[in-house]
Amino acid sequence: MRKITEIYNEYKIMDNLQLHQLRVAAVAMQFCDSLKIEIDKRSVIAACLIHDMGNIIKFKLGYFPEFLEPEGLEYWQNVQKEYIEKYGKDEHHANLVIAKELGVSDKIIKYINGVGFHFWCDTKDGNSLEEKICTYADTRISPHSVVTIKERLADGLKRYSDLEIDLDPERAKLRNCILDIEDEIFIHSKNKPEDITEDSISVYIEQLKEFLI
Repeated sequence: MRKITEIYNEYKIMDNLQLHQLRVAAVAMQFCDSLKIEIDKRSVIAACLIHDMGNIIKFKLGYFPEFLEPEGLEYWQNVQKEYIEKYGKDEHHANLVIAKELGVSDKIIKYINGVGFHFWCDTKDGNSLEEKICTYADTRISPHSVVTIKERLADGLKRYSDLEIDLDPERAKLRNCILDIEDEIFIHSKNKPEDITEDSISVYIEQLKEFLI
């Protein structure tokens, strides 16, 4: 087993993508610590820490130029090209392949497979609280910080107008599904959604840098 930071370095994960995955795992960890029931916390955290490992495949590298430093645009374009050549153009497929390369359990791979707005309704209709936590935690993170679900949906609409939730009935259905997931999982929590903030997860992020996969 290796520390997650060592894995990130091996796979040339951009700093902002490292921090995204750490933030998602930190949200999940804080939520799990608030639960009144037992769940597979370690698998949830592991899934969150590696759920987007191949996402450079889909990045518009010039969208947030500050995320390219200090290596620069050309370096990350080359890394992106390496990923596409090795894993193909489907970042979700790449995420699953990398998880298998890391030797994680089928359970963790299943949790990763459910992350993403396309799967919100399938996850809502399923019976895995762990999958719902992973999906929810991912949705609470914007490119820069922890946000509410509604703020994240609005941000996604602005950045990915061709992909994210809008007024189309099918996408409105997806929006309702993630809000239903939030309502469902917090039934089991001693906390409320507003208790999860950028400040509240900071202590978890430092702990998670030592997490072993």
